[in-house]
Amino acid sequence: MDKKNCCHHHHEHGHHHHNNPQHHAPKIQTGMEAKFIIAIIINLLFVGMEYFLGIVHNSVGLIADAGHNLSDIGGLAISLAAIIMHKKSHTPNFTYGFKKATILASLINAVVLLAVVGFIIYESIEKIISPAPSGGWAIIITAGVGIIVNGFTVFLLSDGSKDDLNIKGAYLHMLADTLVSLGVVVAGVVILLTDWVIIDPIIGLVIGLIILVGSKGLLCESVKLVLDGTPEAVNFEEIFAMMKKSANVLDVHHVHVWALSTTENALTAHVVLADVGLMEQTKKELKELFKHYNINHSTLEFESPDFSCEDHCN
Repeated sequence: MDKKNCCHHHHEHGHHHHNNPQHHAPKIQTGMEAKFIIAIIINLLFVGMEYFLGIVHNSVGLIADAGHNLSDIGGLAISLAAIIMHKKSHTPNFTYGFKKATILASLINAVVLLAVVGFIIYESIEKIISPAPSGGWAIIITAGVGIIVNGFTVFLLSDGSKDDLNIKGAYLHMLADTLVSLGVVVAGVVILLTDWVIIDPIIGLVIGLIILVGSKGLLCESVKLVLDGTPEAVNFEEIFAMMKKSANVLDVHHVHVWALSTTENALTAHVVLADVGLMEQTKKELKELFKHYNINHSTLEFESPDFSCEDHCN
């Protein structure tokens, strides 16, 4: 039998490509751009205040922390840029649009976060080996303001971070800063009351290890998605088994699932049908199945039992 006559190609997409970028709006939480802009503005104000106080009180620590917080603003800006790019329409050179920018942003934030953790742990170990006086009310008060600013930023991003790896990266970054500021306040108060200067690097080391454990998953999942691995929220074996159980489906092969962005997944598969005449009905059943896994872009190649590409196609 001629392959052309027995292999039926049907490409079904959860969304269709149009020039209108608003067609089927992305599933990123509504209002996230505004939340990121607010977070960037208040953090810029805080960095300016911290730098000014560092100059006034001749504190290298405050000036250095202002520089660190400026890098956090860069992380927020990267995540915001990725969200904006996610909404842009496709082009001939980028046929999926720029959705994957959100995955790249999450990877960048994960790498920067680990670099920050490395710096915190290094500084803490160095201070444990060679303790030095630190603290002062100016530093404690500034760190207290940092808790408020960073904590509010964490609050702004908390909802969106649950289902979006890009936003989660920015969220963890700001949560880490909140913990560091909290550690500075606690250590500063203890030092003022007891002169026990070793508490500062001990708290820093504990915070660094906590952040390291919390950010490990972000890095692993980001790398996995960049390499087109199956998204964490998708159970590949379960999808495969349920597709094979679907009525009119004899076999399924060449199944691939990957992430288009941090909120959208895609799938391609070859499906062998018992009755090619029921192709449209089978297609609708499979589409409903995919929706449960946030797979909104699926490409299915239907085949007759007389000729399956499993043994003939790469």
